[in-house]
Amino acid sequence: MRQSRLVLLALALLGVSAGPGPVRADASPATTPALGVSIDDFNYLDTSGEVTDQAAVHEKRLEQFMQGLRADVAAEPRYRLVAPGEARIRIVGGVQKMSTLIGWVKVALVDTVANRLVFERRYSFRGDSDQAWDRARIFVSRDVLAALAEAQPLAKTDAAAQIALAVFEFELDDTSAAAQASGPTPADATDLANVTKGVRELLAQSGRYHLIDPGSADGDVIKHQALRDCGGCDAAIAQKLGADQSLVGVVRRVSRTEYTVAFQLRDARSGAVVSRGDSGLRMGADYSWTRGAVRLVGDRLLDNGAHK
Repeated sequence: MRQSRLVLLALALLGVSAGPGPVRADASPATTPALGVSIDDFNYLDTSGEVTDQAAVHEKRLEQFMQGLRADVAAEPRYRLVAPGEARIRIVGGVQKMSTLIGWVKVALVDTVANRLVFERRYSFRGDSDQAWDRARIFVSRDVLAALAEAQPLAKTDAAAQIALAVFEFELDDTSAAAQASGPTPADATDLANVTKGVRELLAQSGRYHLIDPGSADGDVIKHQALRDCGGCDAAIAQKLGADQSLVGVVRRVSRTEYTVAFQLRDARSGAVVSRGDSGLRMGADYSWTRGAVRLVGDRLLDNGAHK
């Protein structure tokens, strides 16, 4: 996925010294939504060549470093710590011990929607003690918070532009010779749940959609009829939930090694079909359903730019 490649690029660029850091900008938490931020555990590398094994000590110091950095960010009401797949800004980095007295901290902030680096810097610090690591964390936190202040207005822009979308659980249409008359097996249910989770994470990460939880919908309506064959009833359900659009997906099993994936996106108010996609016949076992569904939705919906 694009975000994963960008994070790898950010880590590669961390070895390049950055110019002056950004200046803190004013942003009012009363008027701007909190910015979703994730902080990956930093990598650690010891190239000092010291004889004494200090791996356990450094692991503890790195753990305290990460706890402090996350606490500093979480203390600001303008930001909320979220999982990487939900974050607008993803923070990555690493610590390297160069010698007995010299260490480096490398950090980058990635805008996962715009697919660009918004901040990157390398710091050097002297000493290998709890106090030295904590001083380094203070400097890193200061600049990270300043960079986040620059990026924070993105949250307001995102919230205004996002489409409220209800993504219903993917359904199984089993036409294989081994189809169960009683419906999906427990293993099928697990695979379908993974498909739904993968598609929802992709759409949330795109920044285009605000996902509405369909779990509060009328259970009887969903339980007694397949949404894929209900003539667009998903749109009415989505509208009651406050969504702008609804997405219904289906995995059609042709055989144990052949399947297709399809989805349909409707406007919640009119019921009109906004976008649809069908993967065509694909080869692969059940575990490949998620990969096929995520690729289909990414290619047909996100890359095509469907909107209200």
